[in-house]
Amino acid sequence: MTTTETTHQPIRRAALIAGAALLALAVLSGLANFGVMENLVTEGDAEKTAHDIREAGALFRYGVAGFFLTAILDVVAAWALLVFFAPVHEGLATLAAWLRAVHAGVFTVAIAQLAAVPRLLAAGTTDQLHAEALSKINTFHEIWDGALGLFGVHLALLGYLAYKSRYVPTWVGVLLVIAGLGYLVDTLGALLVPGYTFEVSVFTFVGEAVLMIWLVVKGRSVTVNGRTPASSIR
Repeated sequence: MTTTETTHQPIRRAALIAGAALLALAVLSGLANFGVMENLVTEGDAEKTAHDIREAGALFRYGVAGFFLTAILDVVAAWALLVFFAPVHEGLATLAAWLRAVHAGVFTVAIAQLAAVPRLLAAGTTDQLHAEALSKINTFHEIWDGALGLFGVHLALLGYLAYKSRYVPTWVGVLLVIAGLGYLVDTLGALLVPGYTFEVSVFTFVGEAVLMIWLVVKGRSVTVNGRTPASSIR
């Protein structure tokens, strides 16, 4: 192995780890959210939601476990992306990593709301218990929506780092910034605008997918162009 290959190996390894973690995260999150929650939870109908969760048996618990695994993968991705972008600006890369890690922590608090639902429904079949169960599910979504604001700032920082990196295509950085702004708009909209339902992130999330694919496909051959972790952005 040449000196150049040895120098770039940690960055390339981090790219592959980040890409794999993001890919696994996307699959698990999709299954848990769209495969489980969207099918079992009926907005505004506590009785039907309780019935469907009971009928699904262990499926709801699998969905909760899937969300928990995504939180773990978020931390893995945060570390790998820190290593990958540190050559651009270590301070901003560290801040971005911490934002993603804090997002994962807040998301874990949200998941705890879901984890309590099966126990509530096992305690009885009264309307009050059904209402409490649906309330916990709604609280999960509210906490998650708030956490996505942190995630949006994380993506925007990654986009800036990617744009300045010289080893990630600038258009990937632009798409990441747009994706981050989409999450920020949704979070602020939910906080400031009564009845806000429009989701900008549904259209802007493309940047996340592009980064994931680029890391998996191109990460193994990335070249840092002589930058060092102590480099600063000019």
